[in-house]
Amino acid sequence: MPEPGEATELRAALLMLRRSSGLPVVFGGLLSDARRAMIAELSGAQTPALRGLVVSAGSGLGGKAIALSRPCAVTDYPSSRHISHEYDTAVATEGLRSVVAVPVVVRRTVRGVLYGALREPLTLGDRTFDAATSAARDVEQALVVRDEVQQLLAAAREQVAEPTTGPGTWEDVREAHRELRALVPKIVDASLREDLLAVCGRLAMAAGAGRIPGAGRARLAPREVDVIACVASGATNAAAAERLGLRPETVKSYLRSAMRKLGAHTRLEAVVSARRAGLLP
Repeated sequence: MPEPGEATELRAALLMLRRSSGLPVVFGGLLSDARRAMIAELSGAQTPALRGLVVSAGSGLGGKAIALSRPCAVTDYPSSRHISHEYDTAVATEGLRSVVAVPVVVRRTVRGVLYGALREPLTLGDRTFDAATSAARDVEQALVVRDEVQQLLAAAREQVAEPTTGPGTWEDVREAHRELRALVPKIVDASLREDLLAVCGRLAMAAGAGRIPGAGRARLAPREVDVIACVASGATNAAAAERLGLRPETVKSYLRSAMRKLGAHTRLEAVVSARRAGLLP
């Protein structure tokens, strides 16, 4: 079963596929192991026949897409000679005829499969293939971000749990903090986003020895902290904008606001004040 956040991302991609392609039925699922995917999300289905269906690599249209790691389609599913027919009962119950299946591939590994279908035996055009491929890419990018977050969270938790001293160590902490903050806006899963922000806070607190008592009164908006974290790494406004997915003018506005709240007159003063306030490690 996909994690809650993964289900949200998969559902969003399928809804976008349905809107952009005009296909009446879309569905899909993520792989539970290297060779099996379970259909967990459906939109436009008239029956529950497809829900929970486990598709094995090489079996049926989706299984073929998984095995070949490329999109596959049939004009008339029940009569197609190019696929095996283990799932004909479920497909017939839903009344599907023309079907496309696109694998979700992350770093050369198939992680899921998305389907789009018609209830008539019609040839699917380039628009449909492009929409299905785009939806699969959206899921792929979401999974890449999720993987990066999980790896960074694991490393950050180790640094918080077993703090050591030394300039190199704190630079590692600060780099982990910057990377995690930059990923926050890309997270769809609210619980994962909260977990990420909580670890960012713990990283900042872990570096708090020797801070000035009472210096933590400054309150910055989340995006202001993100910008200051980028500035702390030496990033220009343009580089921070690219990293955070913002316009340079917006970064400049956030930076100006943060500097005012911190009582800073320069970028360096802003970083120093943010660290004293416990906002950055």
